[in-house]
Amino acid sequence: MKTEDLIAAIAADNDTKPTPMPRAFALDLGAGFVVSALFFFAFLGLRPTFFSSLDEPRFLFKFAFSLTMAITGLVLAWRLSRPGADPGLARRAVLLAPALVVAASLIEMAVVPPDQWAARMIGHNAVHCLTLIPFMALAPLAGLFLALRHGAPSDPRRAGAAAAFAAAGFSALLYAANCPDDSPFFVAVWYMIATSIVVALGWFAGGRLLRW
Repeated sequence: MKTEDLIAAIAADNDTKPTPMPRAFALDLGAGFVVSALFFFAFLGLRPTFFSSLDEPRFLFKFAFSLTMAITGLVLAWRLSRPGADPGLARRAVLLAPALVVAASLIEMAVVPPDQWAARMIGHNAVHCLTLIPFMALAPLAGLFLALRHGAPSDPRRAGAAAAFAAAGFSALLYAANCPDDSPFFVAVWYMIATSIVVALGWFAGGRLLRW
């Protein structure tokens, strides 16, 4: 190889830079969320009482809970995307969403007669919740996995679980707009079980797909 050819090859390699992590997270997660949103509006849509329920605390709580889960999981996944990264407070922040649903359930217990607890917990759409939240989490999870592959997580399983927690939050945010069950009891049981399914998937998939 001629010297000038070698120099040109080195220059070309230097021009090929990895995608910055903020851009990777924004683009990959954004694309995944758009896919889930398109599925939601094509096959589910807003529940008939969506707009009339916007002043109901139980209805709004579902979105606060889901958004908290999405944000805290995303921050933790971001922190774990670098080799040797210290997640710091992000690892405790993911407990905020479960803490919120526990607090909301305690308030529900204080204002709802005990003979109504079981009915509110079982709700009307438990099977849909357990099916649709994991299903709609797949596209955001795939996007977050693509973003994490631009980094180099030291603990791929934990990074995968954090990404899955965030993906479940984004999925629950969509599903909450269709779900007719607003009781914190329902959220505490079925939303959390659905989230656990996604997190388990992310944990095992992270160990296989995020190694470096």
